[in-house]
Amino acid sequence: MSSDLKASPQGPSSFRLPKVPFWAQILLGLVLGVVLGWIARSGDVGWLVTTLDKIGSIFVQLLKLAVAPLVFFAILISITNLRNVNNAARLATRTLLWFMATSLIAVAIGLAIGLITNPGAGTDLSPKDGAKPDHAGSWLDFLTGIVPTDVITPFTELNVLQIVFIAAVAGVAALQLGEKAQPILTLSQSVLELLQKALWWVIRLAPLGTLGLIGTAIADYGWNLIGKYATFTADIYIGCALVMFGVYPLLLATVAKINPLNFFKGAWPAIQLAFVSRSSVGTMPLTQKVTERLGVPKEYASFAVPFGSTTKMDGCASIYPAIAAIFIAQIFDVHLGVGDYLLIAFVSVIGSAATAGLTGATVMLTLTLSTLGLPLEGVGLLMAIDPVLDMMRTATNVAGQSVCTLVVAAREGILDRDAYNNVKGVDVKDADIEPQPVAAAA
Repeated sequence: MSSDLKASPQGPSSFRLPKVPFWAQILLGLVLGVVLGWIARSGDVGWLVTTLDKIGSIFVQLLKLAVAPLVFFAILISITNLRNVNNAARLATRTLLWFMATSLIAVAIGLAIGLITNPGAGTDLSPKDGAKPDHAGSWLDFLTGIVPTDVITPFTELNVLQIVFIAAVAGVAALQLGEKAQPILTLSQSVLELLQKALWWVIRLAPLGTLGLIGTAIADYGWNLIGKYATFTADIYIGCALVMFGVYPLLLATVAKINPLNFFKGAWPAIQLAFVSRSSVGTMPLTQKVTERLGVPKEYASFAVPFGSTTKMDGCASIYPAIAAIFIAQIFDVHLGVGDYLLIAFVSVIGSAATAGLTGATVMLTLTLSTLGLPLEGVGLLMAIDPVLDMMRTATNVAGQSVCTLVVAAREGILDRDAYNNVKGVDVKDADIEPQPVAAAA
C-alpha cells in the first residue's frame, strides 16, 4: 500500500511553467517592438508611440542611474585589489598595451571596409540633411576635462572620465593609507555589491527595454531609414563581426593558446546583454563574472574589467568612427588622404576613453571629425540610425574587454586553464552576477 502511495501521480501543485531562455525573451521583445513600432507608424497611433518611447527611455534611465556610483566604487575597489596581485604594475601596463593594440587592429579593419564599400555613395543623403550635435568633443576638452573642478559635478552631469579620475585618486590614497583606509574599503565593497544587485534587477527588464527602444526607432523613422543607410549599417555589423569572430579568436588561439570556442561559451551572456543594453558600464558586473568564470583571477579581473568598461571600445571608438568618417566625407564631398586615415587611427587608439562606456558614441565621433576638419553636421546624419548600430558596437566592446583580460592573464601565467577548458555556458538570467567579496590585503 505504501509503495502505491509513493508511486501515485503528482498533484496540480507540482506544475511548473517552462523556463524561457533570456535570449528568447530578448528575441520576443525585439519582434514585438518591430510589430508595435510598425503599427504605431502606419496607423499614426500617437499613444502607442508615446508608450514605446517611455518604456525605452525609462530602461535607459535606470541603467544610467547606477553608472556614476558603479564606476566610482568599481574603480576604487579594483585599484586597491591590485595589492593582492604580484607584479601589479606590469599587469596594468600589459593590459593597457593590449587594449591599444587591439584598438589599432579594429580601426584598420574599419578603414579597410569603408574604403572598399564607399558607404556614403548612392544614399540620396546630402549635407543639408545633417545637423550639428548639441555637444561636440575636442582634444582640449578631452585633455583638460579629465580633472574636475569639484567632486559633485562629475556625478550630477555623468562625466564618467572625471569619475574615473576621482576614483583612481581615492584608490591610490587608500593604498597609501593602508589599515587606516580599511573601514572605507569595507563600506565601498558593500556599496558596490548593493549597486550590482540593483543593476541586476534592471538587467532582467532588458526584454521590455528592447521592445521600447526598437519600437520607438521603427515608429519614428520607419523602414526607409534602413534603405538609406543599408551599406553603412552592413559595414558596421560586418566590421564588428570580423573583429569579434575573427580577430579575437585568432588572438586567443595564437597568443593566449586557448580554445576560442570556450571563450564564447563562457562570455556569451555578457556579449548578449551588451547587445541589448547598449552599455559597457551597465554590463560590467556580468562581464567581470564571466571573465572570472573563464579562469581569470578575481583580483586581476576586478581591475581589468572596470578599466576596460570605461576605456576599451573597439566597436564604438575604432570601427564606428573609422567607417563613419569615410561615410560623412563622401556625403560632404571631402577627400581624405593617407594622413587623414592615420589621424583616424591615432584618435581611435588614444581617445577611446571619451566614449565613457555609455550608450552611443557621439563624443568619439565628433572628436574624430573635428580632428580631421570634417563638418560636424555629419553627426546629425547618423543619429537616427545610431540605436541599431550601437547594439553591435557595444557587444564588440564587451567581447574585447574580456579577450584582452584573458590574453594578459594567459601570457602572465595566472590564468586557470582548467577552469577555462571546463567552462559551461549559462543563460543571462542564470548567470548569478552577485559579487563575491575579495578580501582586502592588510
